Amino acid sequence: MPRTRTSARATEKDRELARRIGHRIREARHRSGLTQQQLAGERYTKAYVSALETGIARPSMVALNFLCERLGLPASHFIDEAHPTWTRLEVDMRLASGDWLAAVDGYRALLDDGPDDSLRAGLLRGMAEAMARLDRGKDAIAAASEAGRLYAAQGRDADAALARYWLAYGLYQADNEPDARSLLIALLEQVRAGLQVEPDFEMRLLTSLAAVESHTGQATRALSYLEEARGLAADLDDRRRAAFLFNLAVGYREIGDFEAAIRAGTQGMALYRAAGAVFESARIENDLALAYLATGQTDRARELARGARTHIEETGDARWLSLVIDTEAQIALAFGETEEALRLSGDAHRYAEASGNEPARLASILTEARALRRAGRADEAEARFGDAAGIARSSRVPQRLREVLREWADLRADAGDHRGAYELTSEALAVN
Repeated sequence: MPRTRTSARATEKDRELARRIGHRIREARHRSGLTQQQLAGERYTKAYVSALETGIARPSMVALNFLCERLGLPASHFIDEAHPTWTRLEVDMRLASGDWLAAVDGYRALLDDGPDDSLRAGLLRGMAEAMARLDRGKDAIAAASEAGRLYAAQGRDADAALARYWLAYGLYQADNEPDARSLLIALLEQVRAGLQVEPDFEMRLLTSLAAVESHTGQATRALSYLEEARGLAADLDDRRRAAFLFNLAVGYREIGDFEAAIRAGTQGMALYRAAGAVFESARIENDLALAYLATGQTDRARELARGARTHIEETGDARWLSLVIDTEAQIALAFGETEEALRLSGDAHRYAEASGNEPARLASILTEARALRRAGRADEAEARFGDAAGIARSSRVPQRLREVLREWADLRADAGDHRGAYELTSEALAVN
């Protein structure tokens, strides 16, 4: 038994090292302006670089030395446990520039120096934001909770509100929507009662509330928050306005107003492109593809999805790549290309699992189930609908669960299993 426990710890340590090296390779590649294919050169493949950046694989020293030469950095930059000495200004600048992994390293190093409570609160709040940006919600919760407590003890209400905003963000990422919603509503009440925070803080709260409601299947409620925020978005810079329009487009699409979704998404994409925000522009492109698909404009949908995939592949973001590939699978299915839809949904599923993207994993399995049903492979479709329902039940998104159960019920009805279809339909009606 002791030998087994030691081996488990070593394996986890190896995985953490692979993740850290991967994050730093990706960070250095982005700063160098290289695509994954350009970094791979003629010696390696883009897929190998992607596996390194997502922590699926760890480079050999031969591979690492090759990559270091192309990136102009020593190997120690990628494998050292700590970065060089940080200053608070340097770390805050990393956070502001979107270099979130480096910001986490910097905040952690500064916290290790044992600062007083006033400085510690600020470092923890920065750490919470960086963790949330990296989709590490549980870590964000811990940092934001302590920061909020320290700020409150010092009577710094505005700073405490910002810390609690990132606490709500972390709770949302950890699938604790009820607590996230309660916290955001409480913060909104404070702001409307006169608490002075940042100029766009009220709009951020409304947008975050919309995200929570959308995630729980309350699309109409989500859109109402976004419409309320619309009047506050006029004075935003182009990049923040683009982000708002993206959220608005998603909200419209989820309630079925596809023309409004296309208008908002097109405006947001233009603003992102003008700002040179390739990754964010690709995310809107993918959402626009889904809106066009819903209106039957499949050629335009395919064009947008292909563009989104090209740009997302350049960033190496496996979480979003899984969603974009699933969009392509849905489009292939709309064209009647069943085998292509099955291939693409399988690829999307692999990327979703590798990146831990549960919503994308559910989407890919559901698309695969639909393709199997279309191909007449009823038994296989039955199994995949069952898998999708299992994930949907645990995800606590009522709208998504109802969608899966109803399609599964239709499959059973077509097969003559009317009792089974009735049971699934009854469960769907009971979901709330």
